[in-house]
Amino acid sequence: MEQEASQPSEKAARLGKLSTLAERGIDPYPVRFDVTHTSTQIKENFDSLSNDKTPLASAGRIMLMRVMGKASFATIKDAAGTIQIYVTRDAVGEGEYEVFKKLLDIGDIIGVAGEAFRTRTGEISIQVSKFTLLSKALNPLPEKFHGLTDTETRYRQRYVDLIVNDDVRASFILRSRIVRRIRDFFTEKGFLEVETPMMQIIPGGAKARPFITHHNALSRDMYLRIAPELYLKRLIVGGLDRVFELNRNFRNEGVSTKHNPEFTMLECYQAYADYNDMMKLTEDMFAAVCRDVNGGTSIEYQDTTLSFAAPWPRIPMITAVKDNTGLDFRALSDADAVKAAKQIGIEMKGTPNKWVTMTHVFEEKVEPKLIQPTFITDFPQIVSPLAKCKKDDPELVERFEIFIYGREMGNAFSELNDPVDQKSRFEAQVKERATGDDEAMFMDEDYVNALEYGMPPAGGLGIGIDRLIMLFINTASIRDTILFPHMRS
Repeated sequence: MEQEASQPSEKAARLGKLSTLAERGIDPYPVRFDVTHTSTQIKENFDSLSNDKTPLASAGRIMLMRVMGKASFATIKDAAGTIQIYVTRDAVGEGEYEVFKKLLDIGDIIGVAGEAFRTRTGEISIQVSKFTLLSKALNPLPEKFHGLTDTETRYRQRYVDLIVNDDVRASFILRSRIVRRIRDFFTEKGFLEVETPMMQIIPGGAKARPFITHHNALSRDMYLRIAPELYLKRLIVGGLDRVFELNRNFRNEGVSTKHNPEFTMLECYQAYADYNDMMKLTEDMFAAVCRDVNGGTSIEYQDTTLSFAAPWPRIPMITAVKDNTGLDFRALSDADAVKAAKQIGIEMKGTPNKWVTMTHVFEEKVEPKLIQPTFITDFPQIVSPLAKCKKDDPELVERFEIFIYGREMGNAFSELNDPVDQKSRFEAQVKERATGDDEAMFMDEDYVNALEYGMPPAGGLGIGIDRLIMLFINTASIRDTILFPHMRS
């Protein structure tokens, strides 16, 4: 309560300084400032800059101040790092020095001109000959010894989080680097990066509840995409044999440490390939990212060493469930499957298909145990409306999901390209919607029409980028990978 009470008084003091600046004719928010050197450039090129007495200009936010009688030190922070500045009354003039001492605060952004030098303690610094206030901060930064530690405030006020927490800033810089490496990886493999609609008349490509919006000019409701899959496969029909998209998806589902309603996905499709090719592509991509970030094929995550070295285990879902629960769903009837699930603590409503029951058993009893990178393969057809059936077992499909540290990281198929079969599966999904399943797919007649022109056999892969980033920045919460996560009120 004492800290809360101090906040308005400090803000009031800063507002008073703002008025004083205006009275002195000083613009606290000027238009621009010419920066010649960042903090890192000054440090890396110190010898030449100091020997030649090169004039330089740098800018940043004041993070520390040690104000004294005739000379003061401060630390300013820019996008590259921090550097110390040395301001003296003799160098900047008495009036300007008074402004520095009495009207500037921690959090203000300033520009400085001067020369690089080394202090008696050996610290590379800037001897300031002139400074310019670039932005007066009216809100104080969190207390320096404790920083911004409350997670709710950190996520809601990410701008403050980035200012005061260097590790957070480093995490998002790493995220950008990883996304760039993924983009380069697919380009090197001959994939074409494309963009598909984010607003769709018919949402498709996943079983998920969509967000609904309204297009005024067209006078119709539309949906924010839940996946770009059906549009990307239209491009395969059109002759673009290798395509990928790093896209934003929107699913109207829960908010948690594992889920954000708005998230980033990688999806890629390759003509004349199948799900085995997608497994190899996945292994290669993770290894490429890991080598770029970590110099090898393993990382430390939550006190566990995860190895991305190929080959990863490939385990059929039926086998994974049987090995972990003793239940062989192939041998069970629908009713017996429900009873067996109940005996191990999983309640199923009604008497669903045994394969649906098996997927629930897998999610509850097996998924959390999959720590090292693993492919779970050969899903039931009934839960995989876009995947091609296995030739020797039409109740199953050529599909896999990627699991790492007990979390699903991606999904891939040998893509269904039979238009008659696809339409039949859409019709089954429509029936599920009619019975109350608001995550079941819609009928997409145009997509069926595209398949009727002929789509080559193809493999498709989708990977959740935010969950992938969680591994490489070593966090248990997806919110640490998203600059502005959605939060409850």
